[in-house]
Amino acid sequence: MIPRIQKRGQRTIGLLYYLYGPGKFEEHTDPHLVASWDDNAPDPGRDPSATLKQLQNLLDQPVENVEQADRPKKHVWHLSVRNAEEDRLLSDEEWGEVARRMVAAAGIDDPQQGAGCRWAAVRHADDHIHIIATLVREDGFNPDLDHDALRVQAQARALEAELGLRRLNKGDGTGAKRPTSAERHKAKRQGRERTAREELREAVRRAVTGARSDEEFFDRLAAAGLLIRKRAAPSGDLIGYKVALPDDLNRDGEPVFYPGARLAPDLSLPRIRERWSGDAQETPATRQEEAPRTAPGAPASARRRTASATWQAVLVVEHGDDAVAAAHIAAAGEVLDALAKTSAAHTRRNLRDAAAAFERASRSHVRAVRGHDQALRQAARDLVHGGPALGRGEDGATTAMAIDMLIFLITAAARWHARKGHVQQVGAATRAAEHLRTAYQTASAQPLGVLYQRGRRLSRPMLQRQTVLLRETLPELVEQILAEPGWYALATTITEAEAAGHDPAALLSDVTERRELGSAGSISDVLVWRIRRTADLPADASHLPETSAAGSRSTPGRTTIEPSVPSKRHSGEEATRTYR
Repeated sequence: MIPRIQKRGQRTIGLLYYLYGPGKFEEHTDPHLVASWDDNAPDPGRDPSATLKQLQNLLDQPVENVEQADRPKKHVWHLSVRNAEEDRLLSDEEWGEVARRMVAAAGIDDPQQGAGCRWAAVRHADDHIHIIATLVREDGFNPDLDHDALRVQAQARALEAELGLRRLNKGDGTGAKRPTSAERHKAKRQGRERTAREELREAVRRAVTGARSDEEFFDRLAAAGLLIRKRAAPSGDLIGYKVALPDDLNRDGEPVFYPGARLAPDLSLPRIRERWSGDAQETPATRQEEAPRTAPGAPASARRRTASATWQAVLVVEHGDDAVAAAHIAAAGEVLDALAKTSAAHTRRNLRDAAAAFERASRSHVRAVRGHDQALRQAARDLVHGGPALGRGEDGATTAMAIDMLIFLITAAARWHARKGHVQQVGAATRAAEHLRTAYQTASAQPLGVLYQRGRRLSRPMLQRQTVLLRETLPELVEQILAEPGWYALATTITEAEAAGHDPAALLSDVTERRELGSAGSISDVLVWRIRRTADLPADASHLPETSAAGSRSTPGRTTIEPSVPSKRHSGEEATRTYR
């Protein structure tokens, strides 16, 4: 339940005309009173003999009864109360009780306190009401409205619990502006799944992902098909912008433009420029690296670099300075946007949902110090310039690798926000992580299934060696790993790494130290991707020759231990299904 106190006004009749009228976009239906200061107040919506003028005169009567000099300059108070889309529809009686509780909480009219202001609650849509009040009490005094916004918010939280509605967290002023009722109705009439504001916010977020200059940013907006208006100072310097969808028109047939700051607090031009402020320190060598990044195989290479940058960013978020951690969290949002934009169809929807959810977690009152997040922003840029990835082969496998690393980064961001008491952001990051886990299951099914099958075909001595290695290197985790279906994929990966010249014990220690594994859904899956990235092994093993069993010699001093055997549902052809 979202209560919102609007700007105070001077004309009671003007607001009544709006509340009982058709709305700006014909979205108002059956406007009528659900409650008021007087149970016998006229209702122009349901009573044919009642008029708006009669209701206005009654509401304004206490104002007219005081001397002109004592009247408030703006005496019309206006509160809208809206439910979430997924909430059940409240009856008129329930909305009436909501209105009475809200005016009492605000200080407009509390029957227990004696004389109050006159007010009326109008319902002209299923999901919300409007409350109009005039700010002179029946005894001629003005109401005490100090902190009225905080009080109605607290009342909304109590009503959510009592009425079984979605429980919202207390806002902190850093959230993006929600679509208005008129915008939602307009989108519904036009057959859009989302409002123009929401579509524009996503388009601008994607345009700024990895961008390095005003020119590149505006070129991307134009390439996305948006209409752009730039705002310049008298000096000629660019200081702002507005964007519109070509087919989103007002009554006069003109495009409806939205300033960047009205889409989200961090999408104003000054805040966007902060993102690439750190690029000024970029070395020439770093810029020269960009040439081969659009070559064949670039999507897979970009995803590997994304996994590496994400791996390092987890440490920064967990242990770094707050301002630097905030910058990395914001940059993680860019990586999610870029990955969603360039991934294959079967993972794109969940990645888009993850990016949309995390957008709320990318901002807080901890101001990010840009520049330190350059590696993540470069990863986002690589993903964009690398182009669309296939959903199979090395592209698909490295997508799974990148998503796996991102789950840990987003989880670390949720924990960072929790330590700061950022309730809204914790919820957003948690939702983003859930979408990422779903995308991971889809992306990883085929490549992990191949590794599983190869692991099942490893010789018994080879599997015994890998089991002993785990017991000696990861004694606290070995039993859990051996019980997981991903154990065979991990055994294959360790074997390939050893064949490539790596010390398997050192490699396992390296990929587990300093990074927690407690939040992992499958420890063996996580270790597979960490080892394959660190050891520079191909992420997709479907076209590699089978690992030779020749290296399955016994190691002196090691005890032969029979590896755990997975249950029947994880064997044979069931392997691929395990990862779906």
